[in-house]
Amino acid sequence: MSRPTAPSPHDLPATSGSAVPELLSIGAAARASGVKVPTIRFYEGIGLMPPSPRTDGNRRLYGGAELKRLIFIRHARELGFEIDEIRTLLALQDRPDQSCAAADAIASARLGEVRQRIAALKALEVELERMVEACAHGKVAECRVIETLADHAHCRFHAGKAEEGAFR
Repeated sequence: MSRPTAPSPHDLPATSGSAVPELLSIGAAARASGVKVPTIRFYEGIGLMPPSPRTDGNRRLYGGAELKRLIFIRHARELGFEIDEIRTLLALQDRPDQSCAAADAIASARLGEVRQRIAALKALEVELERMVEACAHGKVAECRVIETLADHAHCRFHAGKAEEGAFR
């Protein structure tokens, strides 16, 4: 029995609202999902994507379900979820009758991490503004930017981190 052949790139839908061909080559799936070919292979290697069926020429083929899974993974990565978290979320998605408490917990933890990063970035912004405003635009020997970078004692950002016990 011969396997189906993969569509060529011109067979891809022109817009995201169009129907997706029944089977896509890895390149076409990459273009349709926004995930690069080596990344798709990586996801298959670590088990985020199931092994794809192959043509007689050993080319991978992807259907609509695999394309949706790739898009799910790409979106989760864009939101900063780690591979293990995505693995758990995919397992939950594969069993829709379960409670979504685990998904909520994963998303809540990610939200907490984002809020911590935002707070750190805001503190960093304040310190950089302070450094720039303190600069007299004179000579490097009197430059507040250089002085602060050379000596952590002049940096309020790092002093605050040390007080919190988070400075490493």
